[in-house]
Amino acid sequence: MPLDDLPFANITELASAYRARKLSPVEVTRAMLERIERLEPTLHSYVRVTADIALEQARKAEAEFGRGEFKGPMHGVPVGLKDLCETKGVPTTWGTRILKDYVPKEDGTVVRKLFDAGAIMLGKLQMTEGAFSVHHPEVVAPVNPWHPDHWPGVSSSGSGVSVAAGLCYGAIGTDTGGSIRFPSGANGLTGLKPTWGRVSRHGVQALADSLDHLGPMTRSAADAGAMFAAMAGSDPNDPTSLDEPVPDCLAGIEQGIRGLRVGLDSRYVYDVCERDTAKVIDDARKVLADLGAKLVEISMPDKTVPMYKDWAKFCAVETAVAHEKYYPARKAEYGPVLADLIEQGRALGVLDLMHVYHDRLVFKGQLRKLFAQVDVLLVPVHPFGNPSADQLDAVFKRPNGIDDVLRFTAPFDMSGSPTITIPGGFDPKGLPIGFQLVGRHLDEALLVRAAHAYQGATDWHRRHPSL
Repeated sequence: MPLDDLPFANITELASAYRARKLSPVEVTRAMLERIERLEPTLHSYVRVTADIALEQARKAEAEFGRGEFKGPMHGVPVGLKDLCETKGVPTTWGTRILKDYVPKEDGTVVRKLFDAGAIMLGKLQMTEGAFSVHHPEVVAPVNPWHPDHWPGVSSSGSGVSVAAGLCYGAIGTDTGGSIRFPSGANGLTGLKPTWGRVSRHGVQALADSLDHLGPMTRSAADAGAMFAAMAGSDPNDPTSLDEPVPDCLAGIEQGIRGLRVGLDSRYVYDVCERDTAKVIDDARKVLADLGAKLVEISMPDKTVPMYKDWAKFCAVETAVAHEKYYPARKAEYGPVLADLIEQGRALGVLDLMHVYHDRLVFKGQLRKLFAQVDVLLVPVHPFGNPSADQLDAVFKRPNGIDDVLRFTAPFDMSGSPTITIPGGFDPKGLPIGFQLVGRHLDEALLVRAAHAYQGATDWHRRHPSL
């Protein structure tokens, strides 16, 4: 593989090249560090680059390959870690100023699992403050590599930009209301939000504990499956982690999707979608049908609406709990948006909270019954295409604009459902637009297989920005 092609190679391609001894992890890591040094001053996706650690890990991987030891597809693969994942001896700031000097003494579970799988840490990736919606006022936000005036997505902004720009091969993202899916859609990536509890949250700073999901952000479905397998699994340090075995998403990935039942609620989707997003959904329907899937018209549960309208209330309360150690004692160090969310959570009445909690339980049950009719749901990431900063600002300023932003993402955090975001086309400006497939709990392998089948029939995921 020519070095010029390296930045946009797939993880699975790297793994094959390593096994054939056609590439060296040291060579690959050095090439990535040089690219980061060249592009980071413009893109701002990394909080810090850990070059010394990366090269040490690369040399270790190279020695292991020399002994014929191959740990799996993540072995020797340079990745980026969102800066809420605790890393031993490396500052983990949570996108905040309150933790600007925090240096963990141990790796979080998800970090340890990736390291055990042989992954190489290039650095810690930028994120919004506390993993909510806006970067801290003192932070220079990451820049969308497709167009600097357009949204990079939040909160895993650095994760999305770095993978799209070829500054790492995969990144950890977290998703509480859409924070894997928004930057995956905005940057043309494949992002897997696993079932809640599939990936341990031990050693990960929280936004809202019962809503937070950790998952991989990559350039293909196969890569997402490979990285997910390395990240997931039961963890005695996280009693909420699931005990079910983690599937090998690459086994059987080529089986196709003939007979797969794909549910679509036309009113839920098309009543609010702008033209470019609607076209992506239309095109996805056609491709999936051509691959043998069966399109089924469904009606989303009636509690779907409260799930995105009341998500902020639930998130606010859990965020207030997560920041109880620091807020209000260090309120002056907070940006205004996150501080306002915490204040909302502290002020919410118990009765209001319990209404949302009850609706959430009902929605989970309704969704479980819906999945007796279909295998996956086809939904957009959000109703608008790939917005500029001005367009996004206009969305937030219009009445109930936040509802449109969260309409297709927040419900599936409230339910804990797995989703996969896939590049599905481009707008007239050449900016990527993604869509989601939503699955039953624990059905990550099916989502990866369905996305892989789609990507075998399209090439949207193989396009990348010119940098």
